[in-house]
Amino acid sequence: MTPLLRPGRLVAAVLISACAAGCDFGKVAAPTAPDQSNVPYSQTDFTIGTGATAVPGSTVTVNYGAWLYDDTAPDKKGVQLDANTTTFVIGANQVIPGFEQAVTGMNVGGTRRAIIPPSLAYGSTGSNGAITIPPNAALVFDLALTAVTPPQ
Repeated sequence: MTPLLRPGRLVAAVLISACAAGCDFGKVAAPTAPDQSNVPYSQTDFTIGTGATAVPGSTVTVNYGAWLYDDTAPDKKGVQLDANTTTFVIGANQVIPGFEQAVTGMNVGGTRRAIIPPSLAYGSTGSNGAITIPPNAALVFDLALTAVTPPQ
């Protein structure tokens, strides 16, 4: 499953799982500002892992939480959109560009927060899948890299 990470690929299972868990994931919310295009990409490492490094061509497994960016909220985390695990190949365009950028260079065991501008996420069109992401919304991801398989 590739939840939240590519327009049109968010599957209903995420919403069903969230409902079953009694969570508020999937609520539709507008960004705090009408247009967050000016939010810059940033990343902050909390833990530097000691395992294999995520490089282009490698297959990575990442635990993540995703929030709408809110400049007034603690840690810039607005409405939580998702929390899940995903596996993808870096450089294969299987996830949004900002997510791929955030994971590249991490080592297994590492944790990182990335703030991703709309230009590296869902842009001016947003996403109308099971979880709605408004147009020009920036996103916040908390990431934990759990596995890396080197490029073949």
